[in-house]
Amino acid sequence: MEWELRFSEEKPRIAIIVSRLHHSLMDVLHRHSIGELQGVFMAIISNHAKLKSAVERHDILFHFFPITPENKQVQEEKELELLDSLEVDLVILARYTPVLSKVFVSCYPNRIINIPHTFLPAFAGTGPCAQAHARGVKLIGATIQYVAPVVDEGPIIEQDVVRVSHRDTVEDLVRKGGDIERIVFARAVRHRLERPVLPCANRTVVFN
Repeated sequence: MEWELRFSEEKPRIAIIVSRLHHSLMDVLHRHSIGELQGVFMAIISNHAKLKSAVERHDILFHFFPITPENKQVQEEKELELLDSLEVDLVILARYTPVLSKVFVSCYPNRIINIPHTFLPAFAGTGPCAQAHARGVKLIGATIQYVAPVVDEGPIIEQDVVRVSHRDTVEDLVRKGGDIERIVFARAVRHRLERPVLPCANRTVVFN
């Protein structure tokens, strides 16, 4: 048995890693600004410069690490150095496109939260909304999970769904999917910041 003692007044130090999609990132930053999420946001890291000005309006440092297949290892090493220097406790992937290496994941076991770019457990790969539309689904949803060495296989922290119909276009599914992602993402982050999420094998125990 392993155990640890933490005091409730301690606020986790957080870094968010994002690409170009902003909906989950900006929702979390807004919730933090009104005191809903109790953590210290140390930095925003991105492989694109698109969100720099939006992030800096929240007085959070923005770090740009452009990533290509050729420089990915070097850039990840720089990111890990930054996270270590900031003494980050929790890493949040808010729609980050590149897949983190196993080395990166191993540095933060059960301390990286992700929104997969899919409607797990179905419609994996690219274009999940188009796949869901083609199948005529009646429910779409969002899954938030810890990042594991095997892609999309980490313990699930939170999930939810929203109803859709034959009248919805692919664009409608994208919009509704973004709405449910924001809600589920904020819920999962709040769970984790309050530390009631315990990984147990490939599952989590979430205390309400």
